[in-house]
Amino acid sequence: MILPPATLGMLGGGQLGRFFVSAAHELGYLVWVLDPDPHSPAGLLADRHLVAGYEDYAALDELANGCTAISTEFENVPAGSLDYLAKFVLVRPSAAAVSVCQNRIAEKNFLRQHRLPIADFAAVHDEHELRQASAALFPGILKVARFGYDGKGQEVVGNADEALAAFQRFKGETCVLEQKLELGGELSVVLARDENGRTESFPVAENSHRKGILDVSLVPASASDALAKRAAELAATIADGLAYVGTLAVEFFVVGGELVVNEMAPRPHNSGHYTLDACLTSQYEQQVRALCGLPLGDPRAHSAAAMVNLLGDLWYEDSPGGQRYREPDWAQLYRFPGLKLHLYGKHHARHGRKMGHFTVVNADPQRARELAMAARTAIGIVDAS
Repeated sequence: MILPPATLGMLGGGQLGRFFVSAAHELGYLVWVLDPDPHSPAGLLADRHLVAGYEDYAALDELANGCTAISTEFENVPAGSLDYLAKFVLVRPSAAAVSVCQNRIAEKNFLRQHRLPIADFAAVHDEHELRQASAALFPGILKVARFGYDGKGQEVVGNADEALAAFQRFKGETCVLEQKLELGGELSVVLARDENGRTESFPVAENSHRKGILDVSLVPASASDALAKRAAELAATIADGLAYVGTLAVEFFVVGGELVVNEMAPRPHNSGHYTLDACLTSQYEQQVRALCGLPLGDPRAHSAAAMVNLLGDLWYEDSPGGQRYREPDWAQLYRFPGLKLHLYGKHHARHGRKMGHFTVVNADPQRARELAMAARTAIGIVDAS
């Protein structure tokens, strides 16, 4: 076991890294963060912030020399950098596991090889492959294979011509063409797996999105116990197949009452934010525990929860001269019992940027949802008509 006051390293300085820093500090560890943004949320809390790129080998050497173990908060850290660090220091999750999750083609092939339920798909490297795509894949969703997130880098396409036009808008980036499914819902599982293969899964979350970005997560999910158990089993199968060590998230579509794996994230997940306020152990504490070889914590929920994302749009309001930038009226949220507000300390709000979230906890799942949706309206989140 790696015990406090050891120094841990974190590649990535966003809100997920910020929560990792807080969890590690609570357990008595020091944390160094490497992130190129001098204003990164995690860097603001870290014991040391190395302001450098993820392929800056002088900075990677410094991180390896100063830390006992290193993790990551997002999947787009170059796998080569993780592999380089692993020559000198413990790195979890491994570069091999992250490399599968950071490329949609590798991810889909992994899932297919392990006979997990996925939508039909085709890899698209050039226009010729797109023209040869099966008609059964339309209508479909064309997604860039790398660096797509929160609805970016993907378009719904009704036929091959629309797909070609979208491919050109993506500047010929390698893509995946997936069959569009009729969704009955969306679920996610966040779990932690330790070096001995022991897995602990958090309660399954039921998710809804707006413009491709997670909007609301509800726990417990309204799915049947059998479906929730199946989701946890599939997620554990994925973690085992990756020989994963750390916190992992798996997103599922519900189609015709059955589960289809959408994608996986080798890190804590937006839909697992509720664990900060509603569970005996948070997903971030589990990440620290798995990294350091500590026994995994108890993931049980002590309350029902409803989590709502707060995007940068809330910082703008219409005015006669155009949109005016101002701080949201947080007093509106504090009127609601059981509401926990988390703001990420980001330097500037942009439309679509995740700036914070709030979670409402309550003994009654329906009441938690009602209060969260009322708070969501009170702070100014308006659904498109």
